[in-house]
Amino acid sequence: MEFNAPAGENLFDRSKIVGKSTPRIDGPLKVSGRAPYAAERHDVAANQAYGWIVGAGIAKGRIRSMDLDDARRAPGVIAIVAATEHEPVASSDFNYAPLFGGREVSHYHQAIAVVVAETFEQARAAAGLIRTSYANGDGSFDLAKVAPGAPLASDRPSDSAEIGDFESAFAAAPVKLDERYTTPDEAHAMMEPFATIAAWDGPKLTVWTSNQMIEWSRQALGSILKMDADNIRVDSPYIGGGFGGKLFVRSDAVMAALGAKAAKRPVKIAMQRPLMFNNATHRHATRQRLRIGAERDGRIVAIGHENWSGNITGEAGENATLQTPKLYAGANRLIANHVAQLDLPEGNAMRAPGELPGHLALEVAMDELAEKLGMDPVELRIVNDAQGMVPGEPDTKISDRNLTRCLREGAERFGWSKRPARPASARQGRWLTGMGVAAGYRAAPTMKSGARVRMTDRGQLIVETDMTDIGTGSYTILAQTAAETMGLPLSTVRVELGDSGYPVSAGSGGQWGAASSTAGVYAACVALRRMIGEKLGFDADAATFDGGQATLDGESWAIGDAGALTAEDSMTFGEFKKDYDVGTYAGHFAEVKVDAYTGETYITRMLAVCDAGRILNPLSARSQVIGGMVMAAGAALTEDLHVDKRFGFFANHDLAGYEVPVHADIPHQECVFLDTLDPVSTPLKAKGVGELGICGPGAAVANAIYNATGIRVRDYPLTLDKYLDRLPAIA
Repeated sequence: MEFNAPAGENLFDRSKIVGKSTPRIDGPLKVSGRAPYAAERHDVAANQAYGWIVGAGIAKGRIRSMDLDDARRAPGVIAIVAATEHEPVASSDFNYAPLFGGREVSHYHQAIAVVVAETFEQARAAAGLIRTSYANGDGSFDLAKVAPGAPLASDRPSDSAEIGDFESAFAAAPVKLDERYTTPDEAHAMMEPFATIAAWDGPKLTVWTSNQMIEWSRQALGSILKMDADNIRVDSPYIGGGFGGKLFVRSDAVMAALGAKAAKRPVKIAMQRPLMFNNATHRHATRQRLRIGAERDGRIVAIGHENWSGNITGEAGENATLQTPKLYAGANRLIANHVAQLDLPEGNAMRAPGELPGHLALEVAMDELAEKLGMDPVELRIVNDAQGMVPGEPDTKISDRNLTRCLREGAERFGWSKRPARPASARQGRWLTGMGVAAGYRAAPTMKSGARVRMTDRGQLIVETDMTDIGTGSYTILAQTAAETMGLPLSTVRVELGDSGYPVSAGSGGQWGAASSTAGVYAACVALRRMIGEKLGFDADAATFDGGQATLDGESWAIGDAGALTAEDSMTFGEFKKDYDVGTYAGHFAEVKVDAYTGETYITRMLAVCDAGRILNPLSARSQVIGGMVMAAGAALTEDLHVDKRFGFFANHDLAGYEVPVHADIPHQECVFLDTLDPVSTPLKAKGVGELGICGPGAAVANAIYNATGIRVRDYPLTLDKYLDRLPAIA
């Protein structure tokens, strides 16, 4: 099925199941410990051995030698696969860092061996007996050195765009802002580690793994292992968090496959936590420059956003400029994104890649401009809300946008009128208090997505698709979609996910998963409806399906009378969508209190008002948004992968040294959905929301800290050491 025109009125506008808060179908399995995560799939292959990955002890250079004799003689050892004895595996379109093989070391903790043993403890102990000699090379580990403080536009950007005459308009603007901001490297820090069980059956490989994109991973493994992807099965029904870190194949899957081949039996690897930070991917650090020129009434006449990041290949950095062309109007615009080569572990997608650090800079810059103008920050954003057409793109229409409404309703709900206009003027005992605001934008793309639906002779509907559930609630919204389309009770629908033997879906990533995969299930269900109609003798497209019955022109048919049937289809998205910018929008608000004596910051409450099309399941959507708000608070206040610039690695590579927010850090969060409809998005008029929740809240926290203290810190995270000596004098 092709979605080739904006959706008109349809069955979802009269929905009884879609759009209703529904407890997660997978919830009981997870809270009872019965959901089978990758490392816990003890029953999928008999006689599983255990693998332990050995990571390189240098960041750049070459392996001189590896002494493996003691390790091979260690108790329980079955096989060792070492880089010095194995040619480099191939690469794929989905990874930049080398995953294994050969003597060249490109980053710290690069996989250089896997030890396979009878038990986990034996594999770990034997790995400690490997003696590796290195020849150190010179590496580049400091983004500040390759992204100088000079105006970035003077260097050749990898991506750039200029509309109008930015430099002249900025120079002539009566009110100007020109500031620089930095964000650090960040870790995904998901609870479930990268984990894989691999087993060979002749030339065929099965991996039971933790991965967000099943088909991407199947194709990537085929490329990496130089084998036909049709001989690879990937199975990932439950994922304990990914945040983008599990979009692509990592070394756990590669090393498990190689280890299993060497050991001639299934091998299980759960990557040890320190390797999660240096062996796998992370969010790149950024250095950003914002220049905004405005008239005295607040209308922006020039906006320039320049960004530097780095990556292991000097490409695919963290493009923090992504939201800037979409959020605010302004005739003269400059966007430049530069990527430098760094010898750190691979940077790659992390929840709202680009937009998270971009909002941290842009939305603080907007507050700083508001102060220069003597203008309320909410009103400044509303005055410059780009409506109707994307700025500088006269042929691109905005599908549905309610940012102004998000900001106005958010301000009213949050009590914005009580915010002290003068920074550092509100104090309650030892606490300095303040409020902050930020706008949020995240694109809402869609991708082709397929599904298979089977009606059993017992009246059960089974949905099969390789879509994944990374904690987002995919099982539930797909069941809701199928039940609504077929007119069946939700209890009669069973959803099976994450197996490459099922039809290819959009997968989980980029905020496209929910909208795309539900559209794919809808397409398959429409095909099933038509099969039922053909078998029972009625026009399924004209009929109403409800309560297990199809009705048309006063006649009714029990759909179960059609017997066991199977239908399969995909939803593709037509060319008409290229005429539109389809996005999601939010107004984010935060309140903080800062200890006047110690500088400690506490978030007291947060609010997100979100515009993201039809909300398929408000209960799980709320969880997605408040989870994003927590991650954004971590980016603003605590999260920072510390680069040891001498040796080129992330020093705080565990959950003790890498600090993420916990429940007590954010006592009150509220999420409000406008529940608008976007007919350009999908037949369900829904858009993703999982990444919108992280776009803006961090800047709202930063702005609240400034409102509380009068101190502006532009280098994230906003730890107290950066402003303690500047706190207002204690009376």
